[in-house]
Amino acid sequence: MQTKDVIFELRNKAELSQEQLAEKVFVTRQAVSRWETGETVPNTDTLKLLSKLFDVSINTLLGSPRKLICQCCGMPLDDSTISKEPDGEFNESYCKWCYTDGKFTYSTMQQLIDYVSEHMATESNPPQQIREYMTAMLPTLEHWKNAK
Repeated sequence: MQTKDVIFELRNKAELSQEQLAEKVFVTRQAVSRWETGETVPNTDTLKLLSKLFDVSINTLLGSPRKLICQCCGMPLDDSTISKEPDGEFNESYCKWCYTDGKFTYSTMQQLIDYVSEHMATESNPPQQIREYMTAMLPTLEHWKNAK
């Protein structure tokens, strides 16, 4: 889905006219019209306002051009699992289980590996297999690269 379609769909779902949306994000009705025809795309500051207004990530507003994964645990992210900053703004780098209210849940990789292997194990994915996978994968994620 393209940005123009996403904005049009979100605006209609919220039952807002182009003029009402324009007022909420401090632009003209013509700007909203240009977004919805694909002539232009909102600037960064306006994307942040739209993200907050519609409670969706900027990635979603842009038509999900990037496949987001949590940079702490590796889980795929969507609007229902992306973490938020204390001010309510989406943090597209982490899931809500690894990062909440501006704080990380796990202070070490081992702590995360222990939790995941205990709570996510199944017959087809036993704890040891999860431990091996997480031990190899976690160091490739930005959070753990930066922790060193």
